Amino acid sequence: MESTSCEAAVTMRATVLRVCPCELCVCDHENHQQVLVHTDNACCFRVGQQVCIEFSGAMTRSDPPQITADCVRPLSCCC
Repeated sequence: MESTSCEAAVTMRATVLRVCPCELCVCDHENHQQVLVHTDNACCFRVGQQVCIEFSGAMTRSDPPQITADCVRPLSCCC
């Protein structure tokens, strides 16, 4: 049986700052750091929306840091 939930090592709660094709720029709620999130469903979100981002935990040391999301959902849909 295939799971429809997103399973990942790390969950980031953030606010969307910018929406571009295939990526979001967000502000991490925990440390107020901007992060570039690579995701195929970036166009589903809007500036100011709060989201949960599930990812492997790997993050680049670039400025801003970058991650590849396994799953991005509205914060209201998160545990």
